Amino acid sequence: MVIDAMGLILADHDHVTLSNLTQPRALAAVPFAGRYRIIDFILSNMVNSGIKFVGVLAESKYRSLMDHLGTGASWDLDRMTQRLFILPPFMNTSLRRGDPTSNLSGLLDYVENGNQTHVVIADSNVVMNESYTDIYKAHIESGADITALYNRDGDRFGSPVISLDFDSNGRMNDLLLNAPDTAKATNFLGLTIISRDLFLNILGMMIARGQDEFSQLTLLKMFKDLNIVGYEHRGRSLRINSVATYYSASMKLLEKTTLDDLFRRDRLIYTKVKNEAPAEFLEGCKAKNLLSSDGCRIKGEVENSIFFRSVQVGKHASVKNSIIFQDVVIQDGVILDHVIIDKDCVIRTGVELKGQPDYPVVIEKGAIV
Repeated sequence: MVIDAMGLILADHDHVTLSNLTQPRALAAVPFAGRYRIIDFILSNMVNSGIKFVGVLAESKYRSLMDHLGTGASWDLDRMTQRLFILPPFMNTSLRRGDPTSNLSGLLDYVENGNQTHVVIADSNVVMNESYTDIYKAHIESGADITALYNRDGDRFGSPVISLDFDSNGRMNDLLLNAPDTAKATNFLGLTIISRDLFLNILGMMIARGQDEFSQLTLLKMFKDLNIVGYEHRGRSLRINSVATYYSASMKLLEKTTLDDLFRRDRLIYTKVKNEAPAEFLEGCKAKNLLSSDGCRIKGEVENSIFFRSVQVGKHASVKNSIIFQDVVIQDGVILDHVIIDKDCVIRTGVELKGQPDYPVVIEKGAIV
């Protein structure tokens, strides 16, 4: 079935911050899985589902995101009929400073310029590899105003979580944010489908009321006035709601089953291409259960870790249960355990950093420790 829909990716999330990791960048631009960003999974899902007209709504800290996405060429979205749009906060000199309509006006312009019948809206705190064909088909057949994707992953990913309640006819009749007992709840998975005309009406109504921010929660709260139904997702999904869940989601990539579910040969995950030399493991090093990207040079001991591009590990250094971003230099004799290090950092000789699975040590971008 052909999906007649435009895509909208919400690059930020009002209720999710990842400490120092989201200080210099939007949530969607946070590195994940060695050589990817979180947005790569969402954008690839849309492209693989036949959605070729995609907008990315970035309210703040969008420089890194724009650099990564570029013209959209890596996702084949740089053609006349296949387009990628970055929607930063809308600027218009004719508006008074602080005019509350400015942010939503940019989103309204994007939706008005599409000619598709529906809009697929996705948050940026869920990583999965999924085709949207089935949920789109179910949405069309149901005749609903909005279809929301959900699963039953309980509370193991922590808050924030939106729990949805449906009546016997499958229509949504209530929602709870961070419910006290979500073990058996149907939890929103950050994806909705809505008709373009209805979405335009909602945006126009929000602007008329002076509202300046849009989120998926805005749509879900309309369950009393709109027919909102659910569609259950039964595949692999990883929620990223905090530093702890970012860490645990990343560590699951060291399990073959998770890696195979997220990186399928029939649905590839695309990203910005960078050509570098293969990882180099020098004489005397020890490596076990390591997900390593190109350009790395390893002289010490590494175990149960994820390395992004061009990480350097010195002699007699020990890196375990850690996530090391791009261009990090770990000098001789360093000991790291349960640590997340942002890009362009230098960890000096003899430094020892140890965290816990629920409280990993996070080193901010460009730090010298």
